[in-house]
Amino acid sequence: MSASASAGASTGGSGETATNGAGTGGSTGSSGAGGDPTGDGGAGGESTGAGGEDPVVEPTLITSGQNDYWKTGTPTEVTNGNADVTVDDASTLQRWDGFGGSFNEMGWNMLSMLSEAERQRAIKLLFDSRDGAGFAFGRIPMGASDYAMDRYTLNETKNDNTMESFSIERDKQKLIPYIKAALAVRPGLHLWASPWTPPTWMKSNSAFDGGKMKDDATTLKAHALYFAKFVEAYAEEGMTIEAVHPQNEPTYETRYPSCAWTGAQMAKFIGTYLGPTFDERGIKAQIFLGTMSNDQADPGILSAVTGDATAMKYVKGFGLQWNMKGSVNGLKSRNLPIVQTEHQCGNYNWNPPGVPKFNPDTAANDHLYGEESWGLIRDWIKAGVNSYNAWNMVLDPVGKNIDSQRPWPQNALLNVDAAKKQLILTPAYYVFRHISQYVDPGAMRVNTTGGDALAFKNADGTIVTILYNSGGSAKTTTLAVAGKKLQFSIPAHGWATVNWK
Repeated sequence: MSASASAGASTGGSGETATNGAGTGGSTGSSGAGGDPTGDGGAGGESTGAGGEDPVVEPTLITSGQNDYWKTGTPTEVTNGNADVTVDDASTLQRWDGFGGSFNEMGWNMLSMLSEAERQRAIKLLFDSRDGAGFAFGRIPMGASDYAMDRYTLNETKNDNTMESFSIERDKQKLIPYIKAALAVRPGLHLWASPWTPPTWMKSNSAFDGGKMKDDATTLKAHALYFAKFVEAYAEEGMTIEAVHPQNEPTYETRYPSCAWTGAQMAKFIGTYLGPTFDERGIKAQIFLGTMSNDQADPGILSAVTGDATAMKYVKGFGLQWNMKGSVNGLKSRNLPIVQTEHQCGNYNWNPPGVPKFNPDTAANDHLYGEESWGLIRDWIKAGVNSYNAWNMVLDPVGKNIDSQRPWPQNALLNVDAAKKQLILTPAYYVFRHISQYVDPGAMRVNTTGGDALAFKNADGTIVTILYNSGGSAKTTTLAVAGKKLQFSIPAHGWATVNWK
């Protein structure tokens, strides 16, 4: 299959891994973020080893259970008995564009505490398609997110409507090195960006946290130019921003960088200012309507913008996260990519039922959260999204953000123990990788019946099925796929990925 290969030797628990050290797999072709990957080097090519070696043979079976992650093996072909899960590869659903994650300053700060070799290993574990999760997308904050080292924007010169003082010098300290390290492993990485807050002088409260976007023409025009300058500045650094989303969580006013918008304001900004500014300056970055998070208020923004013909001339996709899964179905008729923009971080400080009580001292990086992560990813994919983004890729094990009153400890796929200078792979990392490594961008999701499973068909004909066993003991499972019956054991509270061609 393209751009995918064995993770090498079997690995141990969540604190360690083994990789084979071979060269990286093939990268995907260039596409708009969330769009159809069709360029050269895309889903059709075969992955080969470094230095012209023979193609790596992928394992046909990978399993993970608690404290026993990423074991490779081979299923047994059987002829008798009923299948627990059946894959119907003739019943195709949505195109799959890939997985990704968010670049944040705190992530590179932690990676900088590792040795060069361990830092490179961490990047490969995330972006390499032979020795890692093969992430195809990377999200960039425009200014501070809640996982910046502190609050900032890219132009705090008051009323600088012509953006003379715009600068990405701050990004060159921690964000850009992080992104360039990823691009060195995955040159075809699709980059997209969104602000958590515009410059403070564009807001009603003149502060980083909370406040509302001003609605006057001068401010909205300046903000459109702010986006254009961002795309242009990153291009000068050799990085193509393929898409922008106007605002992270546009109806929340939080105790970390944020900004509230109305639906009418968003439609006007996209249709009258952002889209035309990109056109005037020859900017090819696509405009997505995102990132929506609040299921009580954000559907109003979706309705306002999708109902505005001028704005919709420029909208090339949708970005949804957290509570907005219910909006996916209604957007499918638009025939535009739908991106899940941020995986839920667990450890919820409002203590919803059915999950462990909020822990103010450390993040949920345990196996139970890995199981929660599976349910979230599965349900969004079954709802019909075309891609899925992790939130923090790397943090310390505690994972507190910069909330000004009660910092919220949030998960990351990889943790760095600063004192020990040790890289730790969390169970959630393995959950992402069980799907992301072997499902190529450009694959089609196909239907399954029975059990708890997802299945995809790659361009090379490989069918990848991911199964979950919620039971308290290992389960012998029979999978019917491509005219065969395959039998194998799934660990208790664990996963199995089957590659079959």
